[in-house]
Amino acid sequence: MHNLPCVIFAGGKSSRMGVDKALLPFGGSSLACYQYNRLQKIFDQAYISTKEKKFDCSAKLIIDSSTIYAPTPAFLDIFKKLDEFFAISVDTPFVDIKIIEKIIEAAKNNPKKDAIIAKTDFPHPLIGIYRKSILPLLKNEIEKQNYKLNHILKKADTLFVQFEEEEPFFNCNYPEDFQEALKKIC
Repeated sequence: MHNLPCVIFAGGKSSRMGVDKALLPFGGSSLACYQYNRLQKIFDQAYISTKEKKFDCSAKLIIDSSTIYAPTPAFLDIFKKLDEFFAISVDTPFVDIKIIEKIIEAAKNNPKKDAIIAKTDFPHPLIGIYRKSILPLLKNEIEKQNYKLNHILKKADTLFVQFEEEEPFFNCNYPEDFQEALKKIC
């Protein structure tokens, strides 16, 4: 178990999915609870960042008080509780322990970085570690109504951890993606 807390981001609109993807049935529960149950076995503390209590498990929640449906404003509420955390999107159920441990190891070797983020052919801003040192930049960008994490990470002191395989970073944005994910867990 890692003493670094983990936060599962599940407060989005799910507009491409058409329904709240965090609540879709997956692995014997909802997608959010599936993620929570597996990640609380890896991390000392696990939380779900959400705009409301809506899950079928007794997960610890960090309520995103923003009216903006983007992950960036949720960081403000998360950093009121945590100084650093492993971030993961609710819709990436195949990010495994090897990936998590490689990112954590990179973070240990780079204690001054604002963020340590997974990267394949492109960055995965919601798979990695964020430290409170990024908070002034986040606040500044939110004031400018810039909510794009990739843009913010370019301005921050970010370490990108390279991974060769795309498959573990598969995410469920569309109904057909979700059907594909269901096939992978059967």
